[in-house]
Amino acid sequence: MRNLLTANGLLWILQSFLALFFIGASGAPKLALPAEALPMPIPLPQAFVWFIGTCEVLGGLGLLVPRLTVLSATCLTILTVCAATYQMMGQQPGNAVFALVIGALAGVVVYGRTRGKAQPKQRMASAVAVTGP
Repeated sequence: MRNLLTANGLLWILQSFLALFFIGASGAPKLALPAEALPMPIPLPQAFVWFIGTCEVLGGLGLLVPRLTVLSATCLTILTVCAATYQMMGQQPGNAVFALVIGALAGVVVYGRTRGKAQPKQRMASAVAVTGP
């Protein structure tokens, strides 16, 4: 139980929640239902809806693969900003706020997984700066 309350454990819980959301609640309906059956404020072509659904499902799966987590979370953050813009254009500010909250959670994953991971050159440069030539 103690390991779940570490930063790594909390990030895995958040990643799992986001993966379930993007795969099950957001991406799968876009792939399984016709565009006319989806509640969209501005109609979109079926191929574009399939593209968005595919991006969401692959992004959700990527959240569960350690090597792909940061890339997936970054792409999903960008996707949710686009979704919020679309919702605002469709006069649905409540849905836009929800999309931004989900995007912010994906941003937390990006921040948490990249925090403190300096590149080797940066570490060496800072070590040289502290110790001198």
